Amino acid sequence: MFKHIVPIVALSMLSGCTLMNGDEYHQATLNAIQQSNSQITNEITNLQLQLSNQGDYIDSLESKVLKLSDDVKELKTIASVKPEPIAEKPVQPKKNHAEATLQPQHKLVLGEIEHVQIKALEQTFDARVDTGAATSSLNAIDISEFERNGKQWVRFHLSDGTNKPDDSNWVESPIVRYVRIRQSTNEQTERRAVVQLWVKIGDINEKTEFTLADRSQMSHPILLGREFIRDIAVVDVSRRYIHTETN
Repeated sequence: MFKHIVPIVALSMLSGCTLMNGDEYHQATLNAIQQSNSQITNEITNLQLQLSNQGDYIDSLESKVLKLSDDVKELKTIASVKPEPIAEKPVQPKKNHAEATLQPQHKLVLGEIEHVQIKALEQTFDARVDTGAATSSLNAIDISEFERNGKQWVRFHLSDGTNKPDDSNWVESPIVRYVRIRQSTNEQTERRAVVQLWVKIGDINEKTEFTLADRSQMSHPILLGREFIRDIAVVDVSRRYIHTETN
């Protein structure tokens, strides 16, 4: 009888070991699947960030191409103008250096700092005119994005650090595009909205793009870059509020 019992006990023990090994294998499989899902999610996030950065880079390249195209057209226009024969040119009196300085080549001369009017608010703000900056920017606070008629819009206050923002001076505008700005203090990038607003300064009344940025640490709430003043004016950094003086 003992001989009959021994095989049964051994079979039971083997079955128990098989069940325990099966549970452990099932748990290990679940852990592997969860780890794979986490890795795939991280890879998707990284790819999305790379695509966004590539899109911003393409936008910047398109702007450079447009600028180069304008430069080529201007050069072609200059090259197509035939010089007049020397004999036919009237004799002009020579101008001294001071007279030449008083007659700029462009229509307008802007000072380093100017008063500008933002049409959306009918208010005047101090603006720094900076040829070292490519794009213009505003000191935007209380920024909130929303959808209107199927398009992305943004609402914000333009702060000059003096007047207190309230419900009467909100600015609402469609979002033209987004840019990614890399902070100088770290490697992280910040996604910022870009809007178009009408700006009046002297005889200039133009619609230009502004990046919504935190300029609270800057001395002026508005910065006007090269894209605004290109082909319109030159900057005399030795002067300020030129058009305030003349208006």
